[in-house]
Amino acid sequence: MRSAAGPAEALLARYPKTRPPLPPKIAEIYARQYAENRAGETTAASLSQRLERWMHRQVAADASPAKATLELGAGNLNQLPFEPEGGAYDVVEPFAELFEGSPRLARVRRVYADVAEVPEGARYDRIISVACLEHICDLPVALARSARLLAPEGVFRAAIPSEGGLLWKLGWSLTTGLEFRLRHGLDYGLLMAHEHVNDAGEIEALVRALFAEVTVRSFGIGRQLSLYRFIEARAPRLDVADGWLRRFAG
Repeated sequence: MRSAAGPAEALLARYPKTRPPLPPKIAEIYARQYAENRAGETTAASLSQRLERWMHRQVAADASPAKATLELGAGNLNQLPFEPEGGAYDVVEPFAELFEGSPRLARVRRVYADVAEVPEGARYDRIISVACLEHICDLPVALARSARLLAPEGVFRAAIPSEGGLLWKLGWSLTTGLEFRLRHGLDYGLLMAHEHVNDAGEIEALVRALFAEVTVRSFGIGRQLSLYRFIEARAPRLDVADGWLRRFAG
């Protein structure tokens, strides 16, 4: 494990992470704010959703009804409109209230609350994720379990915000952050710190340690001047995955 994961050792020492607590006033409106954001109910949220289509399209570019897919952090199932109908499509989403009652649920074969619930013998041609990995406190475990669930020629495809970059911070500060302050008089940065426990650099570094073949594309210019990042990974290093699982998941 040392040769493959050595460069990520200092990063691994940060996990599992602890989510910073929300100030009481933000905690009171958190659920409503989250629902409004996911539904695009405010001006800033609607703009964000239009920009986020880049992430959805990148992830869906290789989709086919012939490929079995597992989506991590499916939320309100907003990736499904970008995916072809038919085929096996399973999702991992711990918050059932996000998708309950959705007509898109009929397209989902199985729902899991955690990737650890997926049977060890299951295999997927695609494991995908859109704006999810930045939220996971035990990210090495989630990535390692995903690597273990990939079919031999399978691919891991994830789109993430460029958290930690200059343009990303400027973007949310002048849109959602400004709207949040005007509406509630509160600092949106505290909510972001609570939600986004991993930055884009950390996510990319872990994926590179776990997979032998990794390509990255940015929606913008390079790492710092981009809004989103797309990561495609193949050929998982299963010895590294097993090492991470022993270390973090027992």
